[in-house]
Order: sequence, then structure tokens, then C-alpha cells
Amino acid sequence: MTNSGRNITSDQPLSILLVEDNPAHAELVMRSFEELSFSHLIEHVNDGEQALNFLTDSISSTNTSAKTTPDIILLDLKLPKMNGLEVLEVIKADACLKKIPVIVLTTSYSKSDIDLAYKQHVNSYLVKPVKFEAFSNLINDLGYYWLNCNLNPSSTETLEDLT
Repeated sequence: MTNSGRNITSDQPLSILLVEDNPAHAELVMRSFEELSFSHLIEHVNDGEQALNFLTDSISSTNTSAKTTPDIILLDLKLPKMNGLEVLEVIKADACLKKIPVIVLTTSYSKSDIDLAYKQHVNSYLVKPVKFEAFSNLINDLGYYWLNCNLNPSSTETLEDLT
């Protein structure tokens, strides 16, 4: 991805873990990224337990062709088996996982959900708009910022390379 014509991420596509149990919402997120031509890898899991299993496998794998640790996690809150706040708590308590930016992408406007998410060190809290165009615009803005502007720990370039 570029910013003012300069590559600000590594040549490797960023890996996104989408944790979403609603198939329609997951499809909208993935389709929106496709339409915006973000050339990144998206792994989709349906519940909190699958998310933690995926993350555990990614950090414990010695096989370089196996799953990689995601660069960004898009996390719904209302998940089966283990809700998003519980998943967030585990991620942010783990020394290997806590540096991964976690973006809550949910339908919940609940003040308690927002407060708990930030108390557990979420990096961003976004509410899914109901209308498709607004949803697409949100994904566009999310993608532009987190995948194009934000520097993350997996970037191989230094700040000096960007100036």
C-alpha cells in the first residue's frame, strides 16, 4: 500500500483475522475489501474459540508455510462459545499477541461494551452501519487507515525510510 506514492508496509500483504459469526456481515467485510482493491490476506473464523485456536496455532507454528500471525484482528463482540470481550481479554494478556491491533467491529452501541473494550486495550471500536453504502464507506476508511497509514510492528521499514 502506498501513502503519497511511498510504500509504508512491507512488500508482503498484511494478514487480517476476521472474527465474525454472521455470514452476511463476514461476506460484506470481505467483499468491501475486495472492491477497494486491498491486496491483503483475510482469514475468517466464526467464533471466539476458533479465533484463539487460530492465534495459538499461528504463534506456535514452526512451519513457515503455515498460518502467520495476523497483522490486524477485526473482532465482533457477539460471538458464540466465547464472546468478543473475552477473546480481547485473552489477546491483550498474552505477551506474543498483545501487540496485534484489535478493532472491534460490532452492532453494539452499549456504553458498557465500549467501556469494557477500551479497558481491555482495544485499539479501535467501530459500530457497523445498517446501510450497505455506509458500511462500505466504514470499511474503506478502516482499510485506508489501518492498512495504508498505520505503521505496525510487522512493517519491515523504519520511519527514516518513509521520509
